[in-house]
Amino acid sequence: MNARLIKFPLTLICSLIAVGFLCSSDIIAAGQDGRWSEDQASAWYKQQPWLVGANFLPSNAVNELEMWQADTFDPAEIDREFGWAENIGMNTMRVFLHNLVWEQDQAGFQKRIDLFLAIADRHHIRPVFVLFDSCWDPDPKLGPQRPPIPGVHNSGWVQAPGRAVLTDTAQYSKLEAYVKGAVGAFANDKRVLAWDVWNEPDNGNDSSYGKLEPKNKRELVLALLPQVFAWARAAHPTQPLTSGVWAGDWSSLDKMLPMARLQIEQSDVITFHNYDWPEGFEARIASLKQFRRPLICTEYMARGAGSTFDTILPIAKREHVAAINWGLVKGRSQTYLPWDSWQRPYVTVSPTVWFHDVFYEDGTPYRVREAEIFKGLAR
Repeated sequence: MNARLIKFPLTLICSLIAVGFLCSSDIIAAGQDGRWSEDQASAWYKQQPWLVGANFLPSNAVNELEMWQADTFDPAEIDREFGWAENIGMNTMRVFLHNLVWEQDQAGFQKRIDLFLAIADRHHIRPVFVLFDSCWDPDPKLGPQRPPIPGVHNSGWVQAPGRAVLTDTAQYSKLEAYVKGAVGAFANDKRVLAWDVWNEPDNGNDSSYGKLEPKNKRELVLALLPQVFAWARAAHPTQPLTSGVWAGDWSSLDKMLPMARLQIEQSDVITFHNYDWPEGFEARIASLKQFRRPLICTEYMARGAGSTFDTILPIAKREHVAAINWGLVKGRSQTYLPWDSWQRPYVTVSPTVWFHDVFYEDGTPYRVREAEIFKGLAR
């Protein structure tokens, strides 16, 4: 049994085995995973420039399905927006994939990913691909996506996998095929920076879709996440694997939530989210340095919450922490609106300041000073 996983409460492991979410071989397999050593992770990071970029969704897509489905995939728009990102010094993007698109048309999806990488490469941008995501709508559906809800932040984003698959272990073989297929197809592709296997896995979406979530969602994902890491590693990627911690106390493994502890102990490089004031950002970095692995902040920057480019980027550069903010171009995701728009839609009034995003739809920076900060620090 894996020494890292054995630290979980025995009652939790036994209960997961009892209900069929894990078997003893799964636990063992998760430990025989070829996780990078600290030296390997450090050597990889030393080969990278200071990594800075954004979470990317084209402005004409409401979610990751609309971005990647054949009928709405738009290389010209991606190329245009990547040009703006490159111009201010961005060199990476965090980009969400989706298992449903892979299941529907594996060959076509793979070709679109390859074209996406070719566009990114022309702009000297290497993406981090996200395989699964526990945030927002738990009922993803292929085909035309519903339009954004007026005045509401990220109202069309969907989870991967959806709750119907997550709660049905008989369908996990499809998830395994997706992970091994997607990672395997690009495992040796130097245009890919890293694989983020699951975004905010224990997010219950309490302020939005909480009532629709499975009551045992966290337990389901806690059981599935080690398998996802194992599936991805079975494809032998040359890029690091990770899943970013985002909540709770990170001062020690013993104080971490079970999910965060699992994420830390399975990741080759440490990724994290932080939308706090600069003092909070610095404190999170200090906590995570104990794990002696490269640090990549894969979500930050919420102007109304105190996290701004002006304050966070200089800290990240000084500490050699990669920085990937949420949102590039104002668009159908409406992430320039704050989170509280779910309770109070901004239909007749606009927020005092944009919450996320860097550019208007025509490529004009929301704040010229922010663009200047990027250019200055990215040199």
